[in-house]
Amino acid sequence: MDVILKNRLKELRARDGINQTEMAKLAGVSRQTISLIERNEYTPSVVIAMKIAKVFQESVEEVFRLVEVEG
Repeated sequence: MDVILKNRLKELRARDGINQTEMAKLAGVSRQTISLIERNEYTPSVVIAMKIAKVFQESVEEVFRLVEVEG
């Protein structure tokens, strides 16, 4: 089995009324990085994951989850 990193970034942004550009500024990354993370096309570093979680006042584990998939 393979493991992938799923995230709730888009859901949390919608909950808090934050667009990708604002999210990027708050987390100190580019808007493109936020977009790639949301589409599961980029795995953020631990530092970026922590910055994103801090924006939402959530734990990293609440924003990002490892999920087993058939591989």
